[in-house]
Amino acid sequence: MGKLLPIGSIVYLKEGSQKLMILNRGPQIKPEEEVQIFDYSACLYPVGLVREKILYFNAENVDRILFEGFTDEDEARFQELYQQWLETEGKTFPKGKVDQALKAQELHEDD
Repeated sequence: MGKLLPIGSIVYLKEGSQKLMILNRGPQIKPEEEVQIFDYSACLYPVGLVREKILYFNAENVDRILFEGFTDEDEARFQELYQQWLETEGKTFPKGKVDQALKAQELHEDD
């Protein structure tokens, strides 16, 4: 996996018509029997965080980057440590799948 987009980045997903703002990288959730890992969680832009509307997706689901969030030396260090984690402990989590744009929203509807 390449470099992750920073928190605050704004993207469109493939076949999506709503802007999303990245909230988190590497979220681990349990939609069914086992914990899965996604590349990102996001909220609708410009609405912001609404618990029932958190979306989960992976880098391959991103169609267009509209804005790249703030980066500094802490972000660079995070990127380095996260890649190391993915190569060790992160390998124990199966990667979550998103079959179509925004489908991952359904993961939180029963919470």
